[in-house]
Amino acid sequence: MNLTKRTSFKQHLLLSSLLFGLFFGAGNLIFPIHLGQMSGQNWVPATLGFVISAVLLPLFSILALSVTKSKSMYDVALPVGATFALLFLIAAHASMGLFIGSPRLATVSFTMGVKPFLPNESWSHPALFVFSALFFSLIVYLAYNQNSIVNSVGKILNPLFVGLLFFLFFVAFVVNGDLTNLPLMPAAGKGTGSFINGFLEGYNTMDALAGLGFGVTIITALKVFVKDEKKHAWSVAKVGFFALGFEAVIYVLLIALGVASLAYTKMSVDGGTAFTIIMRHYTGAAGAAVLAALTFLACWTTALGVLQSFSQDLGNRFPKVGYHKFLFFSNFVAFCIANFGLDQIILFSLPVLVFLYPLAITLILLALLHHFIGKNGVVYKVTMGLVLVPSVLDTLHALPPVLHGPFVGLDAWCNTHVPLFSMSLDFIPFMVVGFVVSVLYVKLSGKSLRKDN
Repeated sequence: MNLTKRTSFKQHLLLSSLLFGLFFGAGNLIFPIHLGQMSGQNWVPATLGFVISAVLLPLFSILALSVTKSKSMYDVALPVGATFALLFLIAAHASMGLFIGSPRLATVSFTMGVKPFLPNESWSHPALFVFSALFFSLIVYLAYNQNSIVNSVGKILNPLFVGLLFFLFFVAFVVNGDLTNLPLMPAAGKGTGSFINGFLEGYNTMDALAGLGFGVTIITALKVFVKDEKKHAWSVAKVGFFALGFEAVIYVLLIALGVASLAYTKMSVDGGTAFTIIMRHYTGAAGAAVLAALTFLACWTTALGVLQSFSQDLGNRFPKVGYHKFLFFSNFVAFCIANFGLDQIILFSLPVLVFLYPLAITLILLALLHHFIGKNGVVYKVTMGLVLVPSVLDTLHALPPVLHGPFVGLDAWCNTHVPLFSMSLDFIPFMVVGFVVSVLYVKLSGKSLRKDN
């Protein structure tokens, strides 16, 4: 009996390591550090906001799969309607895997780990082409066998990645003692603004969307260990708690690292540049090499997860095409987009995120209320329908300057008439109103909320 318990714990620990590796990618490294530099003295409330959106929301997405016994993102969105579920599935996975997430992972990995070693700028484009080809080819090779991801990521890459990261923390906070100099109290009147900024910065990790997508990978891996289907949901929940709790600790340390860096450098343009400066400050010439390895491992393991999840979900929806064809297709598209460069990818990613995130958050929260509302179609459709309005408004507001011109007047009107629009949290009142109105309608109609209609 004891052996069985120990084996079960090891299995959950292995899958937690897998989930951590899938979540923790390029954005998870560079955005917390940049947030620390931007927040400075106000880093504590900013950290709290970041942890809520970058840790709690992804954890809630895993729990949403668990509570509703869903096998994919499609199942979570299905109460809104089959058409919406399919479109949301494609849009979310396309943004994570094809158009934003994976191309960004490859280009950030290249920018931080390879580009500093090139003789001159003219080498950048051909070097990016070769690097990204190898990057995505390796993903296809290891993801071809769906279950091999447990051994290739969970057992080998994650311990090495975590070891490199904690080496940096040890040098910065133990050897140099920079942790003791961090301010703990925010400036007067700056706490709320810093909290909101940290919350919105957590969007950039894309982990709430990723949580819905990675659930299918975790469930597929769990089938190897857990034969009783009734235990799958609880196992997914435990794996999420272990992985994301550990991730929260790392986020706090990365943000603190960014704050501490202000003592020896000015605020950088982005987190990637800041990370490079920090590594060189603490480790000298060896820092660039450590940074290259650290970044590649973080970026590549996450890209492996999102592209495999994309291929699994669409392979299940379109069995005639199949998993392997989607795997080759998704990696090829991501490779092509990566070669446009990091700046262009980031420029066009924000409108997509502010459109999808309110929808994803609403779906997750509705799923967590499963014991009260079930899969009630009225509640889901009314709530999601209202949230779609601020999602569209925020998308227009976030368009790049070259496309934003015609919507300047709409921005001014929304700032005056739409609550929380200026903070990009305007979906919250729409979500609350939609939920309350739909629940009251169902109750007054004499129907059961728990009825799946």
